[in-house]
Amino acid sequence: SQTRNHKAAKRFFKKALRSFHVSKPRVITVDKNPAYPMAIEELKKEKKMPVGIQIRQVKYLNNIVEQDHRFIKKKVRSMLGLKSFRTATSILSGIEAMHIIKKGQLVLRDKSVQNQVKFIHQLFGLIT
Repeated sequence: SQTRNHKAAKRFFKKALRSFHVSKPRVITVDKNPAYPMAIEELKKEKKMPVGIQIRQVKYLNNIVEQDHRFIKKKVRSMLGLKSFRTATSILSGIEAMHIIKKGQLVLRDKSVQNQVKFIHQLFGLIT
């Protein structure tokens, strides 16, 4: 399909690696779509992705991905859906940010509450 070709995969990986809260991954787990290895190889040739990153293809990736998004589904169901794209973006970003902090995936020099608040303010563009 148009959304699962190698150009779309390449755009997705570029965007994911550009994200400021993501460190360089050791391994990227994807499903068996043949577009992913092609996109990763192109990005490595263009030096937009570190060469040491491994790709792991799992046929039933859906189980792994759905496990991580279970907490979002739990919160959104109780809200009875989201009314607009703008509010959905902010609410989901907030839920994800809190979950990142809770899981200890946020790398801060000092794990103080003030630094966590600063991270959330930067995430939502409240401070520059």
